[in-house]
Amino acid sequence: MTSIDELFKSSGSSTASKRKFDSSGDPQQLYKSSRVKPNGDTNGELHATVEEGDDEEYGVARPPEDDEPEPEDDEEGRFFGGGVNKESKEALDYLDEYDQESYVPEKIDKAWVRKLGLNFEKRISKNAELRSKFEDDPQKFMGSEADLDASVKALSILSEHPELYEEFAKLGCVNSLVSLLSHENTDIAIDAIEIISELTDEDVQAEQTQWDAVVNAMLDADLLSLLISNFSRFDEANEADRSGVYHSLSVLENLASNSALATQIGTKTSILQLLLSRLSSTPSPTITQNTQYTAELLAILLQTSPDNRTAFLTNLQAPTNGIDTLLQLLAPYRRQDPPKDSDEEEYVSNLFDALTCLLDSPLAKPLFLDAEGIELLLIMLRDAPRPTRSRALRLLDHALGGAPAAATPVCERLVGAAGLKTVFGVFMKQQRKGGLDASGLEHL
Repeated sequence: MTSIDELFKSSGSSTASKRKFDSSGDPQQLYKSSRVKPNGDTNGELHATVEEGDDEEYGVARPPEDDEPEPEDDEEGRFFGGGVNKESKEALDYLDEYDQESYVPEKIDKAWVRKLGLNFEKRISKNAELRSKFEDDPQKFMGSEADLDASVKALSILSEHPELYEEFAKLGCVNSLVSLLSHENTDIAIDAIEIISELTDEDVQAEQTQWDAVVNAMLDADLLSLLISNFSRFDEANEADRSGVYHSLSVLENLASNSALATQIGTKTSILQLLLSRLSSTPSPTITQNTQYTAELLAILLQTSPDNRTAFLTNLQAPTNGIDTLLQLLAPYRRQDPPKDSDEEEYVSNLFDALTCLLDSPLAKPLFLDAEGIELLLIMLRDAPRPTRSRALRLLDHALGGAPAAATPVCERLVGAAGLKTVFGVFMKQQRKGGLDASGLEHL
């Protein structure tokens, strides 16, 4: 039987010419300039030339003019007008007929989600059964583990159909999905966290009632506690576990888009302590994407809810208060800026944002003074590059403002530390050289 390569071999040079066709050239000259060796090799070292006065044409024949008749098939009937032999033409006709067959997409509705949910529950039950039966023989349940992992990933399509969220929650599948966060296989737990992140993402075009249905079901299944407990379970030296940490932070950020939930996260769980511990345990030269995301989530929770700020200031007192920890994290940047457009730059910006909203509270000002925050900011105003200097000005402005009873001691400390000289020096430098942005000028 003729092979596929032999079927299409005869049409190869013709196809290649069409794909490389230069519309700026003369087609007739292009045909004339192409010479082919007697063996049909067009890939060898060819030097196509057209000699003057040579009327003989070489290579592939020119396409017929509109008034010229189409060439007839050869004697053996092997070739047709398009340069394709009989068997090849039949193969192409078959492919054309196949492509023209009507495609009926799967209908995604309540019946579909019930089927999806039933299959998902069966995979969970099967895996749990085999795990308990063959606890000491992983080979016996690894197949069911792979099937369960595939079922979890298949839930991703629900994020494109939020109209099915309520039905999915009614089936109890949300509870089952959240329960997988405690699965013995961390890969399955990470996949479940990623799906939860996708379902709750703000980019999903879900109505509020649809979003509430799935989120409330997740919270009822103890999502927050399971998320927090998994942080200690993940080893960020492993890439898959780093992904698990990232998606866990993403879920918390998605939930914090609702102010009531943000307050619940900050006051009813240990998440603020956890975030601060993660930041303080990361050396400044190795700021990663997850470290930056941790600082961003902390800033979001503090900015969104006054109750979260109060909890941060009153509960995080030992061994050092939260204000002191944040100032220590900023201390390495008192005379330098982080690399521009880096995760580290975002990290520093988020730390300043967190401190700025905290210092609007009267509870924060005594803690700020005890941690020598005024002295650190004055060093930044004198020695730090412009971006850090602008952030330090804004933070100092918030520290000096507010209720007189709380702000007066901060103002007195500034004067006692010769801070007016430093601030006036920044003002004069701005008059001569500029450099501060509009926000920095406002706070100055």
